[in-house]
Amino acid sequence: MNALAWHKLTFISDLHLQASQEATFELWRKSLQTLQTDALFILGDLFEVWVGDDILDAPQGDFERKCCDILHQVSQRIPVYWMVGNRDFLWGDKAAQRSGMHTLRDPCVLETVEGRWVLSHGDALCIADTAYQAFRQQVRSESWQLEFLSKPLEQRLQTARDLRAQSEALKQKQTHWVDVDNTAALSLLQAHQAHVLIHGHTHHPAVHALSETHSRWVLSDWDAQVHPPRAQWLTWQRGLGLSRQDLVT
Repeated sequence: MNALAWHKLTFISDLHLQASQEATFELWRKSLQTLQTDALFILGDLFEVWVGDDILDAPQGDFERKCCDILHQVSQRIPVYWMVGNRDFLWGDKAAQRSGMHTLRDPCVLETVEGRWVLSHGDALCIADTAYQAFRQQVRSESWQLEFLSKPLEQRLQTARDLRAQSEALKQKQTHWVDVDNTAALSLLQAHQAHVLIHGHTHHPAVHALSETHSRWVLSDWDAQVHPPRAQWLTWQRGLGLSRQDLVT
């Protein structure tokens, strides 16, 4: 993807938008209204869950329709690029059309005036979490997705609620978390002749040096209801490089 003509780029991920998190939704909505950039990149997990594009036609889909309409308004002003995450990988063509967003493959190579960058959600690089990688391979298969999407919407919504409850219970028991594998990240960059990796997923914003010339920038998750609240843009400006902007204090 060619970004050579752009002067300012904005990156976000892991907002986990859901109707029960009104403060995060409102912060996101208001931030988009005032965002000045040449392009916005959303690198996965925009939604806490996406059970299929038919939610947009269902009575239960008021929140999803509202989010897509906000995105469509923004996309009329600036290009918005999006890749799926591990929570909203069932996002499809109908949702993309309604939102006005351009869907990116994961990983995606971005050509900038500062060289080649790789954009990714990041979950595929957490290779030490073997149980998750097996689950990821299963749910990303066409056969699994076709079978899941053939189920009634309410059944899919209940499955999503059950999985969220299991995930929260697991978080309470975890004593460690699995990070992106730096060797795998460096190999990815070298395979694409790139020197910067930007990703989300881990919720641990930082800059990691992979070599003297390679680095990975981790995006913040968003949660306006915790103390202190979390929400950041990662911004690149021509001549100034990459920097973070906290949207709440």
